[in-house]
Amino acid sequence: MSNNHANTDRNLTTMQQRSLKAVWHPCTQMKQHETYPLVPIVRGKGVWLYDAEGKRYLDAISSWWVNLFGHANPVINNAIRDQLEKIEHVMLAGFTHEPVVSLSERLKKITPGSLGHCFYASDGASAIEIALKMSFHYWLLCGQPRKNRFVSLQNDYHGETLGALSVTDVAIFKETYAPLLRPCTHVPTPDWRYAEKGESAQDYALRAAAALENHLAKHHEETAALILEPLVQGATGMGMYHPVYLQRAREICDRYQVHLIADEIAVGFGRTGTLFACDQANITPDFMCLSKGLSGGYLPLSVVLTTDTVYQAFYDDTAARAFLHSHSHTGNALACRAALAALDIFEQDSVIATNQSKTAYLNTRAAALVEHPKIRNFRNCGMIWAFEVDTGDRDFAAQCFQAGLQQQLLLRPLGNTIYFMPPYIITNEEIDHLIDGTVRVLSTI
Repeated sequence: MSNNHANTDRNLTTMQQRSLKAVWHPCTQMKQHETYPLVPIVRGKGVWLYDAEGKRYLDAISSWWVNLFGHANPVINNAIRDQLEKIEHVMLAGFTHEPVVSLSERLKKITPGSLGHCFYASDGASAIEIALKMSFHYWLLCGQPRKNRFVSLQNDYHGETLGALSVTDVAIFKETYAPLLRPCTHVPTPDWRYAEKGESAQDYALRAAAALENHLAKHHEETAALILEPLVQGATGMGMYHPVYLQRAREICDRYQVHLIADEIAVGFGRTGTLFACDQANITPDFMCLSKGLSGGYLPLSVVLTTDTVYQAFYDDTAARAFLHSHSHTGNALACRAALAALDIFEQDSVIATNQSKTAYLNTRAAALVEHPKIRNFRNCGMIWAFEVDTGDRDFAAQCFQAGLQQQLLLRPLGNTIYFMPPYIITNEEIDHLIDGTVRVLSTI
């Protein structure tokens, strides 16, 4: 072995050891890294991540669903560099700046219907907390303090802060902290995998909507809002459902005076094939939560958009009626500038139309997966794909992750569900690598 290779190996081992001693990694049982070493990433370019040895991995999950236009994107890089020379951050209480104003104006134009007031935070769970608090506070200001409960879908995931976790239905995250959480009702999911044999996705979605209506007919007087992940339920295995459920949910919420909160944190900005998932149902929620791809995946940024009706309820001479909620980095100028650059790319590169052709190509190439004897429920919604692998191995996800690395792929299964959510700049050649590598992964586990 050459001295250069020996030095590289020492650096790689040193970085792993330093991380294990100093960094408590998220969503991780740290002891597992005694068996499965951390992967030290030193740079990224396009859809690829590179480790300290120069090995590359196709980022098939957009680094936890955030990256839209590839790593080290020159348009976003240049925008951030330019902003660094002006102002990196100023508090948004009593001050404002051009990036946050311009971003808010553009979001108002591109989001559904009458959403037009933007309240910023740093991450998706914080956006959920804001929407829940705003909904409760609105009803309180309107003289209906009993409306302080929330409804969400079975299998929904909305984050892991206490308010967000209260409306989440993922046992592994929720059970430990149950004594700290407010009660929430979870109504049946419209995920078509739960349909009866011979029942269409649309018919099952309508049946699930009927269950929602039955609940709100009985409990609307104490219900502030229904919160849901539109079209795709992410963390419990990319469950997908028919847009008719969103249409019916909007009608039902209107009928019973219940807010509708659309958690588009994972599915917004083109992931489902339209700019926003709600667009496919032609509905406007009362609150829309955005994050992840909002800044192109570059910097922590989230926003809650709401209607003038909600905004006006807080508009008053007294501070007591204000929405007294804040984050130190609310509306961070660098993050807002990155978001503006990402929106520029959408406009200039016809991203949604281009994605449609990439979706068609991947679906054609995926025949080898659809026909694989270990695979069931292959499904697609825009730039999201998922399928279950028949396996009795409880360690399947970890083994699949390791096998993926050997095929130059970053895969991170959700239980026995493998999913793809690649950056939009992925090429046909890279799609070939993704599909062929995944087939090889399935043959080696």
